[in-house]
Amino acid sequence: MKIIIAIVAIILLTILIVWLIDKFVPKKLKPFINIALWALIIFLGYLTFNSVYDEIKFNQLKVERYKKVIDRLVDIRDSQLAYKEVKGEYAGNFDSLVNFIENGQVPITQRRDTLVLDEERTRAFGGVETMKTITLIDTLSYYTVKDSIFKGNSRYKNLADVGAGKAGAKFKLEAGKLDEIPVFQASVDKAVLLYDQEPYLVEKEKQAVSIAGVKGSSVKIGSMEEVNTSGNWGKDLSTKE
Repeated sequence: MKIIIAIVAIILLTILIVWLIDKFVPKKLKPFINIALWALIIFLGYLTFNSVYDEIKFNQLKVERYKKVIDRLVDIRDSQLAYKEVKGEYAGNFDSLVNFIENGQVPITQRRDTLVLDEERTRAFGGVETMKTITLIDTLSYYTVKDSIFKGNSRYKNLADVGAGKAGAKFKLEAGKLDEIPVFQASVDKAVLLYDQEPYLVEKEKQAVSIAGVKGSSVKIGSMEEVNTSGNWGKDLSTKE
């Protein structure tokens, strides 16, 4: 935006100079100076157009890449939630997570309440039977993450791959505990996704705070600083949520 403002200011200044020349410069020199100045105006106008158009193209490209990456991050989140249901914690590396998707089984359970004898209260009441309600969890069956989330698709084998931007880029995967509560985060720096774009546009994008786009310097899901399994993007960027 600053570049555009500067160019527009120069154009206006040039127009003012043309006017001044028309008023005060001898007639013999006017045609040559006017031609040079109008050529400069046209050139600066071209630069202004390119600046605006480059930003439009950048915005279109970043949204296209973000959507690809976000779909992959949602796959990671869904796989991590299944991993935690079985293991009680999140996977700290992709090898463990992919192996679990391939071979692990997640139980399908059913909760039911039932009455049982409360022995302690029965004794306290001199042998008068006293009942209490407890909740039982029955395992009905099992399912694999591979079949449930990926429905036979083998894309989980490349779960670590960013799939957009710089060739061979990998997601950063972290896991741990926050106040004894399991947390995880999968992320990729925006500079990796937009490595082939103008540095000033990438830097501007990394400072984004709008809830409609992707907030912050990276595209991520989960958090190592709070108990959160959401992504840092607007709903319009994901086809899976």
